[in-house]
Amino acid sequence: MHAESSIAPIDPAAHERAVQQWREGRVRRLTAPDGWLSLIGLEWLKEGANRIGSAAGNDIVLKAGPAHLGTLTLAHDGGLRLALAKDSGATVDGKAVDEAVLVDDLHATGDASPTTVAFGTASFYVIDRDGRKALRVKDSDAATRRDFLGIDYFPIDPSWRVVADWVAFGPGHTLEIGSVIGTIDKVEVPGKAVFQRDGHTFELLPYQEEPGGDLFFVIGDRTSGKETYGAARFLYAKLPEHGVGQDGKVILDFNEAYNPPCAFTAFATCPLAPPENRLDLRITAGEKKYRGSEH
Repeated sequence: MHAESSIAPIDPAAHERAVQQWREGRVRRLTAPDGWLSLIGLEWLKEGANRIGSAAGNDIVLKAGPAHLGTLTLAHDGGLRLALAKDSGATVDGKAVDEAVLVDDLHATGDASPTTVAFGTASFYVIDRDGRKALRVKDSDAATRRDFLGIDYFPIDPSWRVVADWVAFGPGHTLEIGSVIGTIDKVEVPGKAVFQRDGHTFELLPYQEEPGGDLFFVIGDRTSGKETYGAARFLYAKLPEHGVGQDGKVILDFNEAYNPPCAFTAFATCPLAPPENRLDLRITAGEKKYRGSEH
């Protein structure tokens, strides 16, 4: 037996206001000067010296910035050292320096961010994906940000705010999550959300991006690749009332299912919906396919 729900029904008008507010925040984050729409490059580093700049003769040719920005050396042990070219005008974490050790996103500790190298309206930092390192390059003047067409949605439908049963798992349950760049991550799954729709029972497996964080679902359904983005949509849900370690209830509001960054840019490294989370169901709620997508 699952625990009885202590989640009160929500007034439809209040629900619509909540979803609209969520949408407004989502668009603000997406269109921020350093949001996902600002991406202009995903440049993989080779071991040794990588000459960086906008001129054609560089090892990594940037779409913005000085002709010769500098040389980023990737050591065999993964260490990163940047030597900036004279008069590059670039800063490292806001400071004018000649050389600096860079910290990638995997090795930035605590609340620290990866080291950011900024030049004009553009910047980059280093990401680590399965041992491979790349520059994530952003520009607040990117065409994708400047020419953003907005987001299309299914109508808000309170019936898609689902109160699901939360079935807790013991430790050791894992799920393989592929990505658009071909990597496969094994993530720990704390439980499953079980719900009914159209007389059928469906299950979704989430993971937590950080300990104690919200449940994160990477999902697909029968609208994927047609009305919605084919690779996946994302959905967050608050933890069950008693935490993830016990059975309970969890709200899945599919009105807040949204497109991954890869729906808007070719320079992201998004996860793909695993087979376990591809539902034989048309989820006609949340964000639709981005009409400005060229990939």
